[in-house]
Amino acid sequence: MPRYKLTIEYDGSPYSGWQLQDNQPTVQGALEKAIEQLCEKLCRLHVAGRTDAGVHAWGQVAHFDSPREYNAERVKGALNFYLHNKPPILRGGREGCISILHAEQVADDFHARFSATGRRYLYRILNRSVPPTIDKGRVWHVPEKLDIALMQAGAAHLLGTHDFTSFRASECQSKSPIKTLTDITITKAEQEIHLRFAAPSFLHHMVRNMTGSLKKVGQGRWAPEKIQTVLETKDRAAAAETAPACGLYLTEVVY
Repeated sequence: MPRYKLTIEYDGSPYSGWQLQDNQPTVQGALEKAIEQLCEKLCRLHVAGRTDAGVHAWGQVAHFDSPREYNAERVKGALNFYLHNKPPILRGGREGCISILHAEQVADDFHARFSATGRRYLYRILNRSVPPTIDKGRVWHVPEKLDIALMQAGAAHLLGTHDFTSFRASECQSKSPIKTLTDITITKAEQEIHLRFAAPSFLHHMVRNMTGSLKKVGQGRWAPEKIQTVLETKDRAAAAETAPACGLYLTEVVY
């Protein structure tokens, strides 16, 4: 059976996350429905990394096995047609919004999750007094001014290989809390602060939990060195609040 790799963009606001759920709109459910319309058969999708409710993607990757061979451009075009032709109204009164950016036929041993060597995430903070309008549901609004230099100093303690238990969700199913964070950059883009994270893989809520703690550093409520202390504590209760899902984007899966 031919295998197809999909690169996917979606607004996570109206969905209850990636993974299939009974009686809930999910990204996987919408995509599998479109694929079924193309292939006239249910084809299960395998994803590089499941995203939570409200999390967005600019570069999610998934694969499926088709009962017949198609031109890759036909796969992309057909799926986009089915996804965007009368999209359903979902959570918050928003239309479902998913696009296939790229489709290609790949080798049988390619796996969207297990073949991946890295993931990259972006977290967007809108740092101004006025709440968002157009970007509502797509950024974390923090009205108190944040100090970028302090956040960068705090982030330096997270680089490298550590036990990230303090930044791990209680429901995380990863076998080990040991992860290697290969890069963190924090930059200012007009009224936004962008936090970019790169690692071979992440724990559940790891990026959002690190962002919540770095926000406290930026507010001056924590010294940058507190991040090191939180890491060494290996206790989720030691870290700050979990940043909301709306500001998080899966930007790239590396192969």
